[in-house]
Amino acid sequence: MAASWLKDAIFYEIYPQSFYDTNGDGIGDFNGIIEKLDYVKSLGCNAIWLNPCFDSPFKDAGYDVRDYKKVAPRYGTNSDLYRLFGEAHRRGMRVILDLVPGHTSEEHPWFQASKKAEKNEYSDRYIWSNFCFEGCGGLNYVAGESERDGVYVLNFFKCQPALNYGFLHPDKPWQRAADSPAALATREAMKDVMRFWLDHGCDGFRVDMADSLVKFDDEQKTGTSAIWHDVRAMLDAEYPEAVLVAEWSHTALAIRAGFDAAFCLNDPWTGYPTLMRDYDRKHPEKPDNSYFRADGDGDIRRFLEPYLREYEATKDLGFISLITCNHDTVRPSWNLSDRELRLAYAFLFTMPGVPFLYYGDEIGMRYQDLPTHEGGYFRTGSRTPMQWDNTLNLGFSAGCADSLYLPVDSKRGAPTVAAQEKKPDSLLHFTRELLALRGEQADLRDNANLEIVHAEKGDAFVYRRGGLLIAVNPSAHEASAPADISGKSVLYAIGSGEAADAGIVLQPQSFVIFQ
Repeated sequence: MAASWLKDAIFYEIYPQSFYDTNGDGIGDFNGIIEKLDYVKSLGCNAIWLNPCFDSPFKDAGYDVRDYKKVAPRYGTNSDLYRLFGEAHRRGMRVILDLVPGHTSEEHPWFQASKKAEKNEYSDRYIWSNFCFEGCGGLNYVAGESERDGVYVLNFFKCQPALNYGFLHPDKPWQRAADSPAALATREAMKDVMRFWLDHGCDGFRVDMADSLVKFDDEQKTGTSAIWHDVRAMLDAEYPEAVLVAEWSHTALAIRAGFDAAFCLNDPWTGYPTLMRDYDRKHPEKPDNSYFRADGDGDIRRFLEPYLREYEATKDLGFISLITCNHDTVRPSWNLSDRELRLAYAFLFTMPGVPFLYYGDEIGMRYQDLPTHEGGYFRTGSRTPMQWDNTLNLGFSAGCADSLYLPVDSKRGAPTVAAQEKKPDSLLHFTRELLALRGEQADLRDNANLEIVHAEKGDAFVYRRGGLLIAVNPSAHEASAPADISGKSVLYAIGSGEAADAGIVLQPQSFVIFQ
C-alpha cells in the first residue's frame, strides 16, 4: 500500500550542485535549497527529489558513494540536510533522497577492505572471481588493481564496483546465491542506510538502477524483485509513510516488486517511444517525430501501446511517473518550441500517476552543448545552474564565473525566474496554473480513471479522466475526433476546440479540457 501522501504528490527534482549557491564557492548547497523552498512550493510542487548528496569523489556526479551516512561537504553538513527535511515538512512538503544500492565508489571503506588479500568482514560485500585471469562470466570487470587474487565486477563506470546481492543461479565457485549469508549481509547493510535517513526525516527514496542487484536475473527479475519485496516489508512495518520510486526499465515489474512508483522516461533508449524526443543521436539527419512537435507525424499510438500495457497492469498497485526531463535526459526545450512545451506539459500533468518537474523546466531552461563533467557526458548539458535573475551568474552564485560547477547559459535571451515572474503569459506562470489545476481537480489525481476515447494517427487525441474530457492536437493543422462534447463547457484551454458534425474539431496546437 503506497504512502497516503503520494497520490497527491507533484515532485520537483533538484540537482543540488546546480540549484542555488549561498556561500559563493560556485556549487549549490542545502542552505540554498532551503532558501528556495517557498519558490518550489509556489509552483504547486509539494515534494522534492534530491539527486545524490552523499560523500563521494564525484567521478559520476555523486552516484559513486563513498559514505552512505555522510553528506558531501560541498553541500553542507548532515545537520543542514536534517534542517532541510524539517523546513520542507513545516511547509507541508516531502523530500526523498537518491539511493544508490547497486554499487559504491571504489573509495568506499567497504571496498577498500574487500580488496585486501586476507579474509575479512567485507571480502564478499562485492563480487569477485577467484583468480586474477578468470574473468567474470560475461560481466564487466576490473583486474590488476588489488592485492586480492581475483577480478571484481562493475555495475556502471570503472569507479563503481558492484555490491554483492548474489546470482539467481550460481554456477561458478565464486558466485554466491541471492539468499547466501554474503548477499543477505549486503541487503541488511542497505536497509541500515535507509533506516538512518528515514530516522532523520527523509520521506523515502528514488532508487538508482533498481533492477541491477541480482546478477544473471531472469526476464521477470525474480531475484531482484524478492529483495525489494523484503525491503518493502521492512518499510511497511517500520516506516509506512516512506515511499520508493524506481529507476527501472520495466515499470510494471518495478511496481509489482514493491515500488510505489516507477519512471516512464522521455528518451528513446528507455524502451518507451517518446512523446517529446524521438530522435536518433547517432543519426541526427533523421526526422524528429516527437508527438508534441508541430511537424511530427501525429501518432500518439507509438507511446500509448507500451504505456497502456504497463498502466493496466499497475493502476491499482502503484504509479507510473511521467517527467518533463531529468538529470539523465536532454531538456525538452532542446527540440520543442514554447508552444510545444506547453502542450507537452499539459498532457504530462493531466495524466495519471505521480508527475516530476525537473528544475528549470518551468522556465524553459536550454540544453547546453558542454564537455563532460563528473561523468555526465551528453547529460552534462541538462545539469547547468538554475537561472534565477539577470545578476551575476544569473543569480545562481556570487562566486567568480570560473568557479562555477558548470557554466550558466551565456547566450542571449537566457530565461530566468525573475523575468518570467513579471510576464503573466510566461511559461513559468503557465506551469503554475497547470499544477494548480491538477491540485484542484480530484479526477486528475485519481490514478485508475484513464480512458482512451480516440487515438488515431493524424487525428486529435482524446482521453477521459473521470468527468473530464481532454483533447489534444499538437500538429500545425486543424484536427478532429469522434468525441461527444454536447452539454460540456471548457474548463481549461490552450488554443481552442469546438463541437462539429464529426464530434470535435481542435485548432492547430491546441489542448482543451471539457467538463
